[in-house]
Amino acid sequence: MHLFFCAQHTVKSIFCTIALTLALSLLCHLSAAEIVGKVVGVSDGDTITLLDTSSSRHRIRLDRIDAPERRQPFGGKSKRFLASLVFGQCVRVEYEKKDRYGRILGTVFLGDEEINLTMVRHGMAWHYSFYDKTVRYAVAEREARQKKIGLWRDPDPMNPYDFRRSRKKSR
Repeated sequence: MHLFFCAQHTVKSIFCTIALTLALSLLCHLSAAEIVGKVVGVSDGDTITLLDTSSSRHRIRLDRIDAPERRQPFGGKSKRFLASLVFGQCVRVEYEKKDRYGRILGTVFLGDEEINLTMVRHGMAWHYSFYDKTVRYAVAEREARQKKIGLWRDPDPMNPYDFRRSRKKSR
């Protein structure tokens, strides 16, 4: 009798474990989404506009990075570099959420190339390390700094977060 009870309990445990695993797997797939479309606008070095296959426009904020603002030194170069990579191209965006401005926070791919990471590698953006701890982004920024490429040529580049904060204080 005891052996039968244990066997039944083990089977129930296995089914519960399988059900929980499937539920978690489904939740993971539901939380991550993807958009494919043509880049029809580049606002700055970390924001693009995408036109999807149903002709809907989506504003995409490149996740994990922070590029110089338009009125900030190197802001124009960062925007032009991003445009040279993706404008007019068909890209894929993986995302999980939107920011407080309603923009999709996403990782942009052109083929297999991770554009967000490319921006950091070429010194066109900071790794947004306050919100993201992805090691390959931290390494890419460190290497760009050491090589003094892109915005790291400037002897004292100002982080876009500090630039935005200083502009708010001066108003």
